[in-house]
Order: sequence, then C-alpha cells, then structure tokens
Amino acid sequence: MNELPQTWHYGVVARWWAEFNVSGPEIAYFRQFIEDDGQPALDVACGTGRLLVPYLRAGLDVDGCDISTDMLALCREAAEREGLSPTLYAQAMHELDLPRRYRTILVCGGFGLGGTREQDLEALRRLHDHLEPGGVLVLDNEVPYTDTWLWPRWLAGARDDLPRPWPAPGERRKGSDGAEYELRTRLIAFDPLEQRVMLEMLGEMWRDQELVESGTHVLTMTLYFKNELLLMLERAGFADVTVRGDYTDHEPTADTEFVVFIARKL
Repeated sequence: MNELPQTWHYGVVARWWAEFNVSGPEIAYFRQFIEDDGQPALDVACGTGRLLVPYLRAGLDVDGCDISTDMLALCREAAEREGLSPTLYAQAMHELDLPRRYRTILVCGGFGLGGTREQDLEALRRLHDHLEPGGVLVLDNEVPYTDTWLWPRWLAGARDDLPRPWPAPGERRKGSDGAEYELRTRLIAFDPLEQRVMLEMLGEMWRDQELVESGTHVLTMTLYFKNELLLMLERAGFADVTVRGDYTDHEPTADTEFVVFIARKL
C-alpha cells in the first residue's frame, strides 16, 4: 500500500498542462454537481487548476488536492494571478487525510493514475470517508476500448515490440511565457491480464531555438471497465450509484468514451 505512485505530472510536463490543458466540457459538467449538491467541495487530482480556478472565480467553496507539488504550485500561481487564495493539499488519493468533510468530491481524469489496484480501492474508501452524510462523489473514467492507440495491444502477440522507441520530434507549442513546449510519449509495457499500462513521457522546453529544460517521467495506469468500478464503489461503501455518458445526462452506450459515476454516501 505504501508503494509510491508513478506519474509524469512534474517539471516541463506540469508546465505544459498549465499552459495548454485549460478547457473542456468537464468544467461545466462537474460544476453543476457543486451547485446542486452543495458546498464545500473538493477537487481531487486538481492538477494545475483546470476545474478549480474557474470554480473559485465563480465564488464556489472548493479545495484542491493533488499528488504533484509541481502541479499545485502552478495551480496556486494561476489562482493568485486572479486574486484568489486556494486551499491546496499535496496528498496521494489513497492517503487522503484532510481536516474538512465535503458535500461534493470531484475526481476528473485522475482515477487509476500512478497507483495500484489496491491503492485505488483504498482511495475510494478515503473519498467516502471525506464526504458528509448525503454527499456525492462524481468520478469519470475513460473506457479502455476508446483508446485506439492502445486497444490493439490487448491482442496476443501485439506487445512483442515493447518497449517502443521514442517518436520523432513533432510540432512545438508556444506558451504564454514565450517558451515553446513539446511532449512525446512512448509505450513501455502493457499487461492486459492485470489491465496495467506503463508509459514514459519526455517534456521539452525551448527558448530561441535552444533546449533549456527537459525531463522524462513514467506513468503507470490501471485501466477499468464500467462494472468493475461499480463493484469497487459498492465495496468502498457508496450507495445509489448512477452512471452517465460523455458528460451528459444520458446513460452510457457502447460508443461512450467517458463514463461518469455519481455515487452518494448514505
């Protein structure tokens, strides 16, 4: 249980997230649960504040938590530029131990990253413990078969060429700080029996055509299907679980890419 989660959300990678991962339908979708189910709320795996900063800007009472101190530092910088003072905690999800209890807890794009299956189950238990009675957990999950890059690797014989070499350099993106950023990812290992994947990411920052910073980080992920997560939520103590598809009010289908679990604590 004490194994350190492996994620890549540090250094240049974290800066890339802060610069370019700033929008998406999740922001408005998750916000409605805070407004409907009450405050205070907790944004777990808040990263650089893609959801958290807009919620604070709107005057909502939302705390943030993430395992990456680099991401949290960038989140704080973004908030303070707008005169906001976020309450942020640097903790792994499976070690969550905060002084508040919440009406709403959000996990957007963070479940299954870095830890083990045992840690993920413990994380759900911790999230349940941090909810007030009647509070709600809203957690999303990308279904594994929508990843067309990885899905063919589930077949026998499709993993003989792992680890993959680094892809060739591509197009850099210019950030608000004037620097140019590029991320490259390669597949290191994949175990379909355990539903575990290991990826490595290379982040580079350039100024005036000169490489000024780079770093590589490994991310391990556990892949989950819908019914497995439903059973895990039940084991963690949640009741009255509903499932929605692709950040809408509709039930998911076989073509759904993201499944959202809405689980209530009795």
